[in-house]
Amino acid sequence: MANPRRKQPVDRELKRERIELRVAASAKELIQRAMAVTGLTAGDLAYEGARRVLAEHERMVLAGRDRDVFLDAVANPPAPTKKLVAALKRHRELFG
Repeated sequence: MANPRRKQPVDRELKRERIELRVAASAKELIQRAMAVTGLTAGDLAYEGARRVLAEHERMVLAGRDRDVFLDAVANPPAPTKKLVAALKRHRELFG
């Protein structure tokens, strides 16, 4: 007879860490509703939320003039100043 326990997938990290939170009653209710709708655990919801926050933080979205100025600076960078050249030389002397 097959073992009723399932093995953890190889690529899945074991859940050994713990976080305790104090939240308002309304936050608890919202989290519980999200758990019911998605089938995710509170920990999985927290992980997904944190992942989305970091993804948004790491992504830069430019539109209109900001985008045009950025792309122009990338395509046509200014010549390095004397101070920048000196700083790079010093960095190479110190760190190789």
